[in-house]
Amino acid sequence: MSRLLPFFAFVLLVELFGFGIWWNTQHDPQAIPSPLLNKPAPAFVLPKLYEPTVTVSKSDLLGKPYLLNVFASWCVECGVEHPVLQAEAPTLGVLLVGYDYKDAPEDAKHWLAEHGNPYGVLIADQPGQTAIDFGVYGAPESFLIDGKGVIRYKHIGPMTEDVVTSELKPAIAALQKETP
Repeated sequence: MSRLLPFFAFVLLVELFGFGIWWNTQHDPQAIPSPLLNKPAPAFVLPKLYEPTVTVSKSDLLGKPYLLNVFASWCVECGVEHPVLQAEAPTLGVLLVGYDYKDAPEDAKHWLAEHGNPYGVLIADQPGQTAIDFGVYGAPESFLIDGKGVIRYKHIGPMTEDVVTSELKPAIAALQKETP
């Protein structure tokens, strides 16, 4: 029996590997459900990136929907996403709020000067505490928040033209239909 133990261990590993492959073909690894979806966004008060003595809070943004985009200068995928945000921001019909995550302010400012600034509001969370409250896994991530402060859509990873067209714009349109 002890001679068969390595064989059974090998068979178990093959089955686990096969299950992992099957699981990834059946489930979108980008589709990580957020427990905050359709719930109020966490309260926050964060400094503006270019005016650190001035803060922006959740209550300051209430009244109209906005897209909160988590980015950082150190984030490679943010560089992939950024041209899409630059091109699409004027057509979205909602305020684009840039959320600089765990980044040195000077690095973020330099990055935006080099790549352009599509954001209507820019806030900074250098320690990253508020990002934990939002359930941020990493950058980039985006949250569509309605005028009442409720998270209606979350996207993990870079926004692509396809994601904007097939997911984000329909989510924004649905919000605009709900708003009297």
